Amino acid sequence: MKDEGRPPVASFGPSQDDVCALRLAFAGTSMVVEENSNLEAEPGFRALVPRPASGRVFVGHRRVRLSDADPVGRLRLDSVARYLQDVAGDDVFETGWGSPDHFWLVRRTVIQQRRPISIEETVEMTTWSSGTASSSASRRTTLTSERGGLIEAESVWVHLGLELRPERFGGNFFDVYGPSANGRHISPRLELSDLPAGAEREPWPLRYCDLDVLGHVNNAAYWEAIEETAAQKGINLALPLEAALEFRQPIDLEDEVELLHSPEPSGFRLALVASGESRAVAVLRIA
Repeated sequence: MKDEGRPPVASFGPSQDDVCALRLAFAGTSMVVEENSNLEAEPGFRALVPRPASGRVFVGHRRVRLSDADPVGRLRLDSVARYLQDVAGDDVFETGWGSPDHFWLVRRTVIQQRRPISIEETVEMTTWSSGTASSSASRRTTLTSERGGLIEAESVWVHLGLELRPERFGGNFFDVYGPSANGRHISPRLELSDLPAGAEREPWPLRYCDLDVLGHVNNAAYWEAIEETAAQKGINLALPLEAALEFRQPIDLEDEVELLHSPEPSGFRLALVASGESRAVAVLRIA
């Protein structure tokens, strides 16, 4: 993969108008939360879309380094989320569907760790479009490692135009990403419900390094809350697991954030709350 011609990050940093537009983008893609969704109800691993027999499939590689792993050498979930984000960015950059003309807002990510990946392993990341709608698309990614690690993931992304508002696909998008999706229709609707009133609460301080070029907490940083909560509860994240995280509204550095968590069979649920609103909701279960 060549990076020649990639625009510098500073060339598309956010203005105050951009940040406001981004909040509107979140609001414009929000749907009514559906109770009893598959994300909460199904035990074990749900079926994910398999690799297509035809259509575009992009492959990238990454070596797990010291900053990606936990104290026992396991590739952390926040690192997995960053890998997913990076390989997706490499894919759309190669096809002309990346920045600075197009932006992508993640709405939901499901990560299934079948077998953990370890430090210093080389990871092969295979990704493809698994479904489409008028202005959003789902992306499947398989991570495999040389010693048998296997992580499956699927994310739903909303397509934003130059004004950081949801924008319908045009141009050659369906020519490029339609064949692998094979006619599957997806929705960016929210599926995880709010936490119960009795959920435990604690402050969740933000750091400047949590922010990305759009001026809000990057989606990979939210997964750190799952890692932290699991460690506090003594849950072994080296076991097979499934986690889902949904993003409702962006979190900015000036927000005072609380971390809410409540036990679930074989795991827990959590939310990051600011100004009385759940900005992100997640569920993790040991499979």
